Amino acid sequence: MPENTQSPPSNGIQIHQIRRLPDFLQSVNLKYVKLGYHYLVSHMLTLCLIPLMSIILIQASQMQYDDVYHLWLHLKYNLISVIICSTVIVFGSTLYFMTRPRSVYLVDFSLYHPPSRLRVTYKDFVEHSRLTGDFDDSSLEFQRKILERSGLGEDTVVPEAMHSIPPRPSMQAAREEAEEVMFGALENLFALTGVKAKDIGILVVNCSLFNPTPSLSAMIINKFKLRGNIRSFNLGGMGCSAGVIAIDLAKDLLQIHRNTCAVVVSTENITQNWYFGNKKSMLIPNCLFRVGGSAVLLSNKPRDKSRAKYRLVHTVRTHRGADDKAFKCVYQEQDDIGKTGVSLSKDLMAIAGDALKTNITTLGPLVLPISEQLLFFFTLVARKFFNVKIKPYIPDFKLAFEHFCIHAGGRAVIDELEKNLQLSPVHVEASRMTLHRFGNTSSSSIWYELGYIEAKGRMKKGQRVWQIAFGSGFKCNSAVWKALRNVKPSPKSPWLDCIDRYPVQIHS
Repeated sequence: MPENTQSPPSNGIQIHQIRRLPDFLQSVNLKYVKLGYHYLVSHMLTLCLIPLMSIILIQASQMQYDDVYHLWLHLKYNLISVIICSTVIVFGSTLYFMTRPRSVYLVDFSLYHPPSRLRVTYKDFVEHSRLTGDFDDSSLEFQRKILERSGLGEDTVVPEAMHSIPPRPSMQAAREEAEEVMFGALENLFALTGVKAKDIGILVVNCSLFNPTPSLSAMIINKFKLRGNIRSFNLGGMGCSAGVIAIDLAKDLLQIHRNTCAVVVSTENITQNWYFGNKKSMLIPNCLFRVGGSAVLLSNKPRDKSRAKYRLVHTVRTHRGADDKAFKCVYQEQDDIGKTGVSLSKDLMAIAGDALKTNITTLGPLVLPISEQLLFFFTLVARKFFNVKIKPYIPDFKLAFEHFCIHAGGRAVIDELEKNLQLSPVHVEASRMTLHRFGNTSSSSIWYELGYIEAKGRMKKGQRVWQIAFGSGFKCNSAVWKALRNVKPSPKSPWLDCIDRYPVQIHS
């Protein structure tokens, strides 16, 4: 989801504020009081079980031979009760193991590495737009300003067809872009994992704006000669959050079909969706969207756990489409002269905020420690029922996750989530650097961000990562993963040739 960018006021005057030093004694005390509170509540069950087990052990140690003999006689003459009890335990255990959700493992993922010959600098972008003859001076200046404060760097990539003068937004060129991205990511994934065509039972492809016939999933099946009974799905029109939707769909399918693998491909197509008009709200996507794609290998095979990178813990989906404003805030349409593009509403950030609140309200109880849930609950009760004038308590999601992959839809999106979730700059570093290096790659951006965290060597065994994405409709979707080992970057990660340059300072 792209951002709706507005010019920040600036008068060139720097205001220096004198800040008081904090009361270190109080801040340290409060810090350790809160840590102690979290530990006490989170380990309440363990702390209660310890004395109970101690009492049982003491009682057992005091039992005499006669006490043990009488207990044996009691069980011996109540054989029917013992058999019934044992049967219930065995049946219940069998039922539990048969019906419990199957673990879904992320074996590995691959990112499309765009060639440097397709990169576009700010200067090239503006000059190329001027040479097309489709944009007036006001639109050219508008796009230049958007680029300068977008958070994008000088190495992002647009498709081959957009480098031509005039551009070639043909069906053939769009197919070539799709094939280049999807096949490139998949070939790398198959080389990394050694997975064979016969092992893939499920294929899910998502691309919002390009849906040819035959479908993108059919193109992949034809290229790699996947098996005839594969369960393939092609998701279209679902925006930048469709990558999480595709993961959620694959997860549900893996609960039904045993001992199989699923491949999820996420991409977007720019060639036929460039806007050649002068409506300001439809020009922003031109400035932000760039070429990218990802391919993810999932498995429900227990033997794949040993080589997998992550285990899928939760997926949470929120849809605000019942509200008319939310439904139309990211809307593909024609302008007054018949030029097609995607229009962004001025209410976009507010609608995204509402969708985020709904999503984290559902996600919170699944991931937050009980201590945070109680603090939130008691604060809510105090404000609603006792009219206590205190600020609403914002749960600390840093206690639930070590890493955050926030969809790199634009600078404003990342800024707002950093502020509202009270994250530190390092928590949003992956999102900012992905936007800088690759631009808004739509549904695949959260995978470029995960690739950044891996390339930095920050993903350790047992750590959790939250992927969160926004998209047209309007949707906010989340996926939570847990690292099964200390994760190293994939050998052909597009970050490896530039990771030492990051993080970079992004100027306002």
